[in-house]
Amino acid sequence: MFITTAYAQTAPAATPSSGPFGLGGNLTSFLPIILMFVVLYFLMIRPQMKRQKEQKSMMDALGKGDEVVTSGGILGKVSKVADGYVTLEIAAGTEVTLQKSAVTTLLPKGTIKAL
Repeated sequence: MFITTAYAQTAPAATPSSGPFGLGGNLTSFLPIILMFVVLYFLMIRPQMKRQKEQKSMMDALGKGDEVVTSGGILGKVSKVADGYVTLEIAAGTEVTLQKSAVTTLLPKGTIKAL
């Protein structure tokens, strides 16, 4: 015959290492997943939060006369700072108003003249 008789298996008895509810085996199976989240936090999430904090402090510290680079690659000198906007002088008599979030890098003084 092609069909065999199936027999039911009994549940294994709880062992002292797995505890009274058999949770020891389940915890060890989740341990690699928990470790992956811990590693992910320290390698990706935490450094990103640190960069965001540095960017925010740089934007708050912007003042008149600072030389900056925007996300579009425009170099300019800050001529006016408002709550959410910055006015850059990119050439003599040419000013552009940008959002503060568009400023990516604060340059040392005299960088634009050196170019």
